[in-house]
Amino acid sequence: MRSLNRLKWLHAFEATARHGSFKGAADELGVTAAAVGQLVRALEEWVGHPLLLRSRSGKTRLTLVSEAQEALQDISHGLDELESGLNKLRGRRARSVILLTASQVLLMNWLMERLNRFSEQHQNIDIRFDVTERLSDVIHGEADLGVRCGPGDWAGLSKTWLMDEEAVIVCSPRLLASGVRPSPQWLASEKRIQDDTPHPGAGFPSWETIFERLKAPPADTTNLHINSTAAAIMTALSGRGVAVVRRALVQQLIDTNQLILLFPEYRWPLTWSYYLVMSEHSRMRPEVKVLHDWLVQDVTDLHTGD
Repeated sequence: MRSLNRLKWLHAFEATARHGSFKGAADELGVTAAAVGQLVRALEEWVGHPLLLRSRSGKTRLTLVSEAQEALQDISHGLDELESGLNKLRGRRARSVILLTASQVLLMNWLMERLNRFSEQHQNIDIRFDVTERLSDVIHGEADLGVRCGPGDWAGLSKTWLMDEEAVIVCSPRLLASGVRPSPQWLASEKRIQDDTPHPGAGFPSWETIFERLKAPPADTTNLHINSTAAAIMTALSGRGVAVVRRALVQQLIDTNQLILLFPEYRWPLTWSYYLVMSEHSRMRPEVKVLHDWLVQDVTDLHTGD
């Protein structure tokens, strides 16, 4: 006879193992951390030995014993099979849900249009959004798939390169009359928006570097410092100054003439690139693979002109 209690135990144990904590599992399952702990302890009593090593400090306070590590993949696969069976019971009306994470500005100015086209072709898959820059949400299974810009050296994640990135100089059409070509002298007279968002090791150009390369005269005004890329772009859109930002974040605004690309003959490539990232657990979900492969192909088609 099957015991539904054991299924609850396994569900709690599998979530705890992925998150490395009772609290993370509790947030996912919609119960208290104490309830998750009780379910896991009930499973440990049933198997006759501890499954988790508990420590009072460190990044991961719960670690799996060797027997539990060996069994975890089978348990995760079994829970996925149960979910698949439930969807088959619902038939064609079954809908899969993918939680996708990206920064707010990337989602609005680059990703949303693509996801709308994906949804038109895959109406049985719902996409929900987690707007954040954190990687931990993907590593700990809080999100199924993420789009991240960075060096790509993220331990514990499967990553797929999407595209390289570069910095560009942009401003609102309000600052530059139609048909007028900007000059280094003009740039020196305008307010410059400084995005202070950290880009460690990316080679993001400073205004000093840009002025030196353009052979611009000393600036007549001070920089406007903003510690948010989204806010820096919004400030440029409002006509309050000239901004240096990552190209993918403003390409749609350039294409729709909401921003003007300045000095396009100069290039400032970054060492950071865009990647699709996901955990090993998410890789096993067919619907996640469908979205992953679709996005990769969409970007490939864009670069090849198909």
